[in-house]
Amino acid sequence: MIEVNNLSKNYGPFQALKEISFSVDKGQIVGFLGPNGAGKTTTMRILTCFMPASKGKATVAGYDVFKESREVRKRIGYLPENIPLYNEMTVSKYLTYMAKIRSVSRKQINEKLNIAIESCGLSERRNQIIGQLSRGFRQRVGLAQALIHDPEVLILDEPTSGLDPRQIVEIRELIKSLGKERTILFSTHILPEARMTCERLLIISNGKITGDVSLSNGSTVSSLTHNDDRIDANHKTLTLELSGGEPDIIIDTLINIPHVLSIEQSDEHDSNAYYVQYEIDKDVRPEVAKTVVDSGWDIHELRTDEIRLEELFLSLTSEPTE
Repeated sequence: MIEVNNLSKNYGPFQALKEISFSVDKGQIVGFLGPNGAGKTTTMRILTCFMPASKGKATVAGYDVFKESREVRKRIGYLPENIPLYNEMTVSKYLTYMAKIRSVSRKQINEKLNIAIESCGLSERRNQIIGQLSRGFRQRVGLAQALIHDPEVLILDEPTSGLDPRQIVEIRELIKSLGKERTILFSTHILPEARMTCERLLIISNGKITGDVSLSNGSTVSSLTHNDDRIDANHKTLTLELSGGEPDIIIDTLINIPHVLSIEQSDEHDSNAYYVQYEIDKDVRPEVAKTVVDSGWDIHELRTDEIRLEELFLSLTSEPTE
């Protein structure tokens, strides 16, 4: 749905984007994660045809953002960080105005208006003046204007910026519900927000894509790239501490358990710990425990260690921002 290849953007001598490449598949909710000044907003402005790139290529729904920008804009709903609302207008009049700008046919305006208002939880605010709304409801109006023409792709720049905790939860749930029918790319620098909303994260730092993370229930499950080195997260690691057996026999026994990939003994002196790597979508703990007990060994500790998103983010954004 979104394809970016070797995209760069220069502002005079300063290079904001450095040949970044990534893709977003149809139906994905992808977080664009990075510290302030990393290049998130620049990338989104290029994808939404607000500014040209210095070099590279980008397509949305198969259309080139540089050569076919009109077709791209028909298929994108964009929520910028600073929403261009008209505070003197009512919600319904503003959205009607935006529908006309988006070339929604007159016959469909009322239908699209009602769908956008209902989808964004604005039914009780449709006749209220925008300037009288709370920030959370103004954010909802911004999302409604991005939806008014029923786009295939939503690009949201810091959609929860400045909201209180309750409003953040509401907008997060709204984004997740919208993602059931659309492809969504949204930027944030808030890790918990990304963890609870996205199924995948693109990490950007200093104008470069440094990581591509898949999430399952908030846990990291994918491989990542960082300066051309791969951090393998396609497995989980079980830490097993036991006694009563010879290391070689323990390793030879446990390696035969289905879905176990490898076993290493801790290199600490006099340590009885073993690190059991196994497939990410399997749970080998019951079988490991049964095998240890049946072999007559004693279990002192059995725990699953997962790669923490916070640790990955810090490692992948460690390069200072220019």
